[in-house]
Amino acid sequence: MQITETSTEGLKREFKIVVAAGDIEQRLQDRLVEIGKTVKLPGFRPGKVPVAVLKQRYGQSVMGEVLEETVSQTSDKALKERNLRPALQPKITIDSFEAGQDLAYGLVVEILPDVVAPDVTLVELERLTPEISDEELTEALARLAERYRKTEAVTDGSAAELGDVVIMDFNGSIDGVEFPGGKGEKQELELGSGRFIPGFEEQLVGAKAGDHVTVKVDFPADYSAAHLAGKAASFECDLKEVKRKLPAVIDDSLADEVGMENLEALRTAIREQMVADYARVARQKMKRDLLDKLSLDHVFDVPPGMVDIEFESIWSQFEAERKRAQDAGTYEPEEGKTDDDYKAEYRDISVRRVRLGLLLAEIGKSNNIQVTQDEVNRAIMAQARQYPGQEKAVIDYYKANPQAVSTLHAPIYEDKVVDFIFGMAKVTDKPVPAKDLPALAGLDDEDEAAA
Repeated sequence: MQITETSTEGLKREFKIVVAAGDIEQRLQDRLVEIGKTVKLPGFRPGKVPVAVLKQRYGQSVMGEVLEETVSQTSDKALKERNLRPALQPKITIDSFEAGQDLAYGLVVEILPDVVAPDVTLVELERLTPEISDEELTEALARLAERYRKTEAVTDGSAAELGDVVIMDFNGSIDGVEFPGGKGEKQELELGSGRFIPGFEEQLVGAKAGDHVTVKVDFPADYSAAHLAGKAASFECDLKEVKRKLPAVIDDSLADEVGMENLEALRTAIREQMVADYARVARQKMKRDLLDKLSLDHVFDVPPGMVDIEFESIWSQFEAERKRAQDAGTYEPEEGKTDDDYKAEYRDISVRRVRLGLLLAEIGKSNNIQVTQDEVNRAIMAQARQYPGQEKAVIDYYKANPQAVSTLHAPIYEDKVVDFIFGMAKVTDKPVPAKDLPALAGLDDEDEAAA
C-alpha cells in the first residue's frame, strides 16, 4: 500500500492511497476460498468447487465487497499509522480501478484537535445559595391554598361574578348549524379563568342559576381546529348552578387536602421543594459560568464539519420556531437583523458548543468518567414517563434506535463531567435572597448546552 499526503490545511488532511493489484487479487482469492467452503454448485461436492469456477460465478459481486473492505481497512491503517483521530466519517473517492490493476482512491478527513485537559482544581467558581425567607414561604403557602379553595353553591339568587364557578349545559352552532365538539353537559367553568374562547366567560357574568344565556363569540384566527378558526359562533347556555369560592385557608385542613400530616409538615415540605428548585437554578448559573470560563481560557481550532452539523441543528430549530410563531401571528423579528446576521450568530454558538464538547470530553476521558447502562436506562424511563400509556412503545423505540440512545447519553455524560469539575474546583458560596436568584441567574437556552 502506498500512501501520499497531498494536502494539509488546518484540521483537514487529504491523502492519495494506492493498493497494489496483487493485494486486491489475493483478497479476492481469499474471499472466494471462504465462500467455497459452504457454497453448493451442481457437479461439485461441498467445499470442492475450484476457485476459477467460483470466480467466474461470483467474482464480480465479490469484488465489490472486497473493494469496500479494502478501502475501509487501508484507510483505517493510514490514519492509525499517523496517529490521526477522525472527527467525522472520512470521505472516500475512487480515482481508478479495473480488474488486474491497482486500486487508487482519495481520502479526505477532518481530524480532532489535540486537546489538553486543564487542571480543574485551578477553576474558581461562585455558587449562589438562596435564602428562603418566611415571607416567601408564606406566599408559596398562599398560592397553594388558592388552588385548593373550596366552593359552595350560591343560594341567595345572586348573579355570577368573575371568580365564581358556573355549572352549565351548552350547545354551539355556526350559521345555525351545530358543529362537533361544540356541545357539553354539566360543564364546570371558572369565570375569568380563560379556559374558553376569548369573550365567552365575560358574557356569563351577571347570570343566575336557571338563566338561559346566548353567548356570541368569534373563534380566534389561529384556533387549533382549522375548520373553526376565525368563524363567528353562537352558544346556547343553560346555567344549572353558580358556586362561589370560600376564603382560602392555611391550616391543618389544607395539609390534609394535599396528603400531609399537618401544617408544619406541609411548611417543611414546601421549603424543601423550594430549596431543591432554587438549587437547580443555582446549578444552571454555575454551569454557565464554568462554560464561559472554559470557553475564554481554551481556544483552539475545531473541525468545520462538526461545526456545520451543530449549526444545521440550531438553524433548523430556529426556522421551525420562527414558522410556528409566524403561523400564530406572534413573530416579532428583531429590527434590522437579517438571516445572515442570525446565521453568523448561530455559527459562533456552534463553534463554542463544539469546542466545549471536545474539551469536556477530554476532561472526562482523562478522569475516567463514564456513563453507566443504569444511568442510560433511568434516562429512557424518564422519557417514557412523559407519555402515559405509551411507556412500552417509547422503551421499544430506544431499544431499536441506538442513535436515539446516544442523544440521551451525551447530556448525561456532560453533566457528570460538569459535576466532577464542581467537585474539584474552588467554589465559593454566596448567599442571596431566593427571590433575586432568577434575575441573577439570567440563563439563556443557547448557553445551556455545551455539546
